[in-house]
Amino acid sequence: MTVLPRAPLVEIRGLTVGFPATGEAPVVQGLDLTLHPGQCVALVGESGSGKSVTARTLLNLAGDGARITAERFRIQGRDARSFREAEWRRLRGTFAGLVMQDALVSLDPLRTVGQEVGEVLTEHRLVRGRQALAGRVHDTLARVGMPRPPARAQQFAHQLSGGLRQRALIAAAIAAEPELIIADEPTTALDPAIQAQVLAVLADRVRDGAGLLLISHDIALVAGIADRVLVMRAGRVVEAGPTRTVLEHPRHPYTRQLLAAIPSAASRGSRLSSARIEGGAAAILRAPLPPRAGIGAPVLEVRSIAKRYAHRAARGGTETLAALDGVSFTVRAGEVLGVIGASGSGKSTCAKIVLGLLEPDAGTVSLLGQPWSGTSEARRRPLRRRLQYIPQDPLSSFDPRYRVGDIIGENLPELGARQREARIRALLDQVGLSGALVTRSPRALSGGQRQRVAIARALAAEPALIVCDEPVSALDVSIQAQVLDLLADLQARLGTALLFISHDHGVIQHIADSVLVLYEGRIIDQGSVTDVFGRAAPDGPPGRPEAALQAPSAGSRPRSRWSGQPAGSSDSIADRAVAAPSPLRIV
Repeated sequence: MTVLPRAPLVEIRGLTVGFPATGEAPVVQGLDLTLHPGQCVALVGESGSGKSVTARTLLNLAGDGARITAERFRIQGRDARSFREAEWRRLRGTFAGLVMQDALVSLDPLRTVGQEVGEVLTEHRLVRGRQALAGRVHDTLARVGMPRPPARAQQFAHQLSGGLRQRALIAAAIAAEPELIIADEPTTALDPAIQAQVLAVLADRVRDGAGLLLISHDIALVAGIADRVLVMRAGRVVEAGPTRTVLEHPRHPYTRQLLAAIPSAASRGSRLSSARIEGGAAAILRAPLPPRAGIGAPVLEVRSIAKRYAHRAARGGTETLAALDGVSFTVRAGEVLGVIGASGSGKSTCAKIVLGLLEPDAGTVSLLGQPWSGTSEARRRPLRRRLQYIPQDPLSSFDPRYRVGDIIGENLPELGARQREARIRALLDQVGLSGALVTRSPRALSGGQRQRVAIARALAAEPALIVCDEPVSALDVSIQAQVLDLLADLQARLGTALLFISHDHGVIQHIADSVLVLYEGRIIDQGSVTDVFGRAAPDGPPGRPEAALQAPSAGSRPRSRWSGQPAGSSDSIADRAVAAPSPLRIV
């Protein structure tokens, strides 16, 4: 008996999406996309290339004023070009679940996590009764690695770390077990151990027959789960094909540049944005970074800080959570101290205390030899410019009334109007943005563009210390390379110190001098990058402290139900760029 292949969930030919009111070229041009049940297709490319607009168009959420045309646009075999809004509403949540990029902005601040996850179940009447609804919500939260689901379900978005918020979004998207999952940077804020859990959840849904459209700038993540890859640039697909073929034998120069710019331990001391793959081989050529000044006197001194929170317990009453307990470290001039650890381990709480936005319950913080914690903001103000911040959720840190120029200009009060404008445009250029964006509202920018504006704002003050909370997590590989090079240039020129929080171990090994590992609010390891990563147990079980240093291995990659083959290869160019077992030639 011949088994006929199942019909595509999505079949698109010649998709073009534009916003005529802007007078600019279409943001998506002539795109072809087919997605079958049990298949994962990944869209990769730089911020603003049209990836998110493509994904949102599949749910008729491209935005007000969008003009959408296509030669063919079929969803579940039906012509979506004739759908009315009521039909689109029935599809959202049941047929298709959407995991959006900005968790804090996407979650309703007035609703608990449990209400967010349960909304699709109640709106579409998929579960009846409070007990059944609570059980389904808790089970879904547990599937995405949310600790203590009953307690977390009663919390609000602002009470969760960035990683926990992202997991809540993923839970809301898969709660109704939709046939299609559209995941827009689903693991942006997650540490490697939780990232592996989330990918396993998505892979399980694919094995059960769901289709997954994955949008990501993380090449290693794409190699681990996707069957096919579409590489987008300036609204067009420049390369497409099976994942293994695209990543091992890239044809387009842009694809080759993306693979060559992946940071790793082997790229230390090299300029990532100069990286390229020579000829048809996997040899990666990079130019050296400028020499750095030696590490100098202490800029930041943190001594035995602790922070505890009380929250509602699952069975009533209150519980005390130790977000930090006895944490001590020093950051010196010109030094990059990396901070890693699982989501909820205390990384962001530590950053807030260092920034003077939160007072520790115990311990002290000193900045440039002056008391920083336990004092008034009036006394801190003279030093405030010397300490800058690159946040994890840039949109939530911006004044919604401000334009891009106003946001960056906050740190340039001493300049005249002309000098100020020239400096703002120069900073935008440094972080890979057009000066034309100076009058743009942050809400009109992509997630990656907003992150670059936040970085430009921090750099404007030329500070002594920058607290970087996942500063490149929302950036594609090529722009990430530019930003990391820019931070290295700033260090070489000014001796700026960085407190660099990241879940990306490749980034930490590329940029950091030393590293500390947080686990449940405590430092479980610290030292040079080489020593700490050298001590990491490669196969420690999840939940153990060693898991804070684990990343998904090539051998654990999920197999696709659609292709029956691993969704990547351990000897691909992407893997070699990450693992870099062989010496690189530096030019």
